[in-house]
Amino acid sequence: MTTHAWTLLGLFLAILLVTVKPMGLYLAKVMAGDYGFVRKTESPLYRLCGVQADEEMVWLKYAFAILLFNALGVLAVYALQRLQAWLPLNPQGMANVSPDSAFNTAISFVSNTNWQGYGGESTMSYLTQMLALTVQNFLSAATGIVVVIALIRGFARHTAATVGNAWVDLTRVTLYVLLPISIVYAVFLVGQGSIQNLDAYKEVTTLEVTKYDAPKLDADGQPVKDEKGAVVNEPAETATQTLAMGPVASQEAIKMLGTNGGGFFNANSAHPYENPTPLSNFIQMLSIFLIPGALCFTFGRMVGDTRQGWAVLAVMTVMFAGLAIAAMYFEQQANPLLTQLGVDPTFGNMEGKETRFGIADSGLFATITTAASCGAVIAMHDSFMPLGGLVPLVDMQLGEVVFGGVGSGLYGMLVFAILAVFISGLMIGRTPEYLGKKIETYEMKMTSIAILVTPLLVLVGTAVAVITGDGRAGIANPGAHGFSEILYAFSSAANNNGSAFAGLSANTPFYNTMLGIAMWFGRFGVIVPVLAMAGSLAAKKRLAVTEGTLPTHGPLFVVLLIGVVLLVGLLNYVPALALGPVIEQLMLFATY
Repeated sequence: MTTHAWTLLGLFLAILLVTVKPMGLYLAKVMAGDYGFVRKTESPLYRLCGVQADEEMVWLKYAFAILLFNALGVLAVYALQRLQAWLPLNPQGMANVSPDSAFNTAISFVSNTNWQGYGGESTMSYLTQMLALTVQNFLSAATGIVVVIALIRGFARHTAATVGNAWVDLTRVTLYVLLPISIVYAVFLVGQGSIQNLDAYKEVTTLEVTKYDAPKLDADGQPVKDEKGAVVNEPAETATQTLAMGPVASQEAIKMLGTNGGGFFNANSAHPYENPTPLSNFIQMLSIFLIPGALCFTFGRMVGDTRQGWAVLAVMTVMFAGLAIAAMYFEQQANPLLTQLGVDPTFGNMEGKETRFGIADSGLFATITTAASCGAVIAMHDSFMPLGGLVPLVDMQLGEVVFGGVGSGLYGMLVFAILAVFISGLMIGRTPEYLGKKIETYEMKMTSIAILVTPLLVLVGTAVAVITGDGRAGIANPGAHGFSEILYAFSSAANNNGSAFAGLSANTPFYNTMLGIAMWFGRFGVIVPVLAMAGSLAAKKRLAVTEGTLPTHGPLFVVLLIGVVLLVGLLNYVPALALGPVIEQLMLFATY
């Protein structure tokens, strides 16, 4: 770890922790409707849509509303992609997206995964980028936030039949939280150098002539092949370059704030139009954790004990700091094979890094984006050292509860908290309680489903991919690294992250379908049991605190919760990790 790395991590955590309380307080008040402007401005919308804002929903109706809302989103995004060639705002004449890619992308953006098997600037029209992808960046983020708010109400209420009104919650999060911050954020990005326009792509003259090899074409415009069937190349050069234009800043703002991660450009946040300066890079990292961190304070505020929120935040912060230090440390180590060839080991592993930001920033960004369900990248994770690449994998496989996605990180951590108090109850022979609510058979069944659904999707999906021809056909790097690429893809999809290890040719009917299924069930296979728990907890009476009650706001509980997350969240993946990055690390140094 360099001095720059320690300073960067310390500054990041300091600024993040300062923003948690004011943002969390604002979220709590908005969701409760405590601000006068909230009820005044939203009432006309409810009348227009026929929503009865004062009628709350039981958990089952709330879950149905969330599922219906997101299913309609899938259909809308799919249709826009399949029809974009005939729709306006398509100055480059982008063709309609193929059925399997459109299916995958529709589920990806609706589920807050934003996995992209395509190059954004070469595939999507401006209309699709704005009306399909950017809109879903708002709505998928709002979905995660309202689900955790419903769960918090389950803890805060007693003998209640309802957990809120899904339509009211979605409206408030979108209009009063995500939209205003995104507008300010987009203006900031434009000031830093991001573009925001609807211009056609621009052909510019470069300072130097670029020389390259291009396929030799015959009279019909087809590549010429030699006697062995290989394409014949010939020298070529160009003095021009095409610069993609588009409404980038507006999509970039909600991409980061909503922990979405889907880039306008294929290079994502490594592209200077998406992430122009070191300052914009630092703010992007902060914005990924802004709402997940603030929701911890919102949780404590809504249950009437802010210490509970600080305890959960402490768990997330300690685990994140350890993972970030590990990622930056491993990437600061040079590849021994390159060192053997004479490369200076003090350079570290610069392969695949964004040279504008360097190793420390790239390692920290990779940890942040995979600890949250963001998936934005400024470095090629495929080029990380084996143990450096292990960190993003572990981030996701923990269930992305170390801050996690907006809403999804906190409700995932609260699921682990319920499991932690259940385990502690077994240790002392007492009925487990959390925030005054008994944790009984029903809650444990829902907890088990929520915790096991993603490992099941990841491990089964990976197994199917490595034993089928279509799955193996996408591997560019055979052996342990190729296995890591597949494991990373399914970990990213099922945990709704969206980042890619790269190196895997995933834009195929097989992977588009398999990963699309993993994304949908990884999202809603957790949301439904979480809402079921919210309904069950809201109906329970609140128990008085006694001498036998386990305090859930102190250091003991913080340590217990960290242990449960590591043991239960990660234990399922240990054999798979041993076959991928662990054995790759051993092979690397064995070769040396």
